Amino acid sequence: MPLSIVILAAGQGTRMKSARPKVLHTLAGKPLLQHVVDSSRALEPEQTLVVVGHGADQVKAAMRGQDLDFVLQREQLGTGHALQQCLDQINPGNMVLVLFGDVPLVRAETMAAMIEKTRDAALCILSWTPQNPFGYGRIIRQQQAVQAIAVQAIIEQKDTTPEQQAIGECFSGLMLIRGDRLQPFAAALKNDNAQQEYYLTDLVGIAVAAGDTVAAVVCDNADEVTGVNNQQQLAAAEAHYRARQVGALMDSGVKVSDPQRIDIRGVIETGKDVEIDVNCIFEGTVVLGDNVRIGANCVIRNTSIAADSVIHPMTWIDEAVVGREVSIGPFARIRAGTDLGDEVKVGNFVETKKSSVGKASKINHLSYIGDTEMGADVNIGAGTITCNYDGVNKSQTVIEDGVFIGSDTQLVAPVRVERNATIGAGSTITRTAPADKLTISRTKQVTIGAWSKPEKKES
Repeated sequence: MPLSIVILAAGQGTRMKSARPKVLHTLAGKPLLQHVVDSSRALEPEQTLVVVGHGADQVKAAMRGQDLDFVLQREQLGTGHALQQCLDQINPGNMVLVLFGDVPLVRAETMAAMIEKTRDAALCILSWTPQNPFGYGRIIRQQQAVQAIAVQAIIEQKDTTPEQQAIGECFSGLMLIRGDRLQPFAAALKNDNAQQEYYLTDLVGIAVAAGDTVAAVVCDNADEVTGVNNQQQLAAAEAHYRARQVGALMDSGVKVSDPQRIDIRGVIETGKDVEIDVNCIFEGTVVLGDNVRIGANCVIRNTSIAADSVIHPMTWIDEAVVGREVSIGPFARIRAGTDLGDEVKVGNFVETKKSSVGKASKINHLSYIGDTEMGADVNIGAGTITCNYDGVNKSQTVIEDGVFIGSDTQLVAPVRVERNATIGAGSTITRTAPADKLTISRTKQVTIGAWSKPEKKES
């Protein structure tokens, strides 16, 4: 049966103490809401509706460019009311999975299990057994055991008897409704309660009264269904997510020095015998080839690093391509658009940007290489910079194969240094340096004999 996803994301989240809508607070580098959208995509839904309210324009802007339909809940009159706002837009006959934008860690496998349950039920809820069930709605079954099939009701904490308070199974908030039952169930919702709100939990009683079966999938991992309502819970969710990601990484054979001190804010693809030291952050899509070693305190974002390369500590790499047997750092910054060939060495306090560096070239220390096309077997001396910006436009520097650049050289772009040329230390190069020649640009050295050091004046 085709599937529609409804994600409830209209709440303000006052306990976050923030002007930002709660669902836009970030976990592992992306909004809570984005985590829910990404996980649900694995189910291949026919449509995804996001119910917005507080900060609706901010939420829409943050999620722009995705295949999402937004539904405005002008008044927040409960979770059932939020679902009712979607009825006119849900594709007729579709089963509907209701998710929450502030419950970011539910796995696609768990949601798929709920779909499987609706083959024999009109409604399926996701339940769990928290360590402390106080405050949660209790699941009432035909038999007082989680193994029982049919759910009879969900009783809110304030309405439970002492016997019901002893029940450990609780409602997570997630619910799946069979397509042919959606309209009549939603129409039967009423707000005859102290809060005068419409609640999803009432759908259980409506289904049972109609003679329909209500099933439940029990979530064994409490981390999946824990919502985020304050900064402490957000930090806890971050820790749960990190543990999940690092566990998968280690299952694939990666050596992680300390699983508590690594952040994966995206996707990592790894080869064999990869090693990652402490306090590293990975963002976006990162590919690490066989035998890659990442030193401590590195940040790597949207980058591929080929086999046998070593990234030394305190290195930042952003949107780059790194070849085989490359050495980078420590204290290097590799910026967007950098392509390092095999066997390249980039040393300490070197910055590169929008540049290609050919095989076995070396930029050992204290240099800036930007908007540059560099050949193979080039040696860049300490303190060399490419002057690629004139205050208005960026220009390119070309350094051909086999070039040797002496220390403290400025290459003023646009400029070319031809094959096997040598540039003397301390030069400022503004014109083409010819192949196989020594090019040097210095003023005449002068010693002034009558000069003396200045003396400190008495105050």
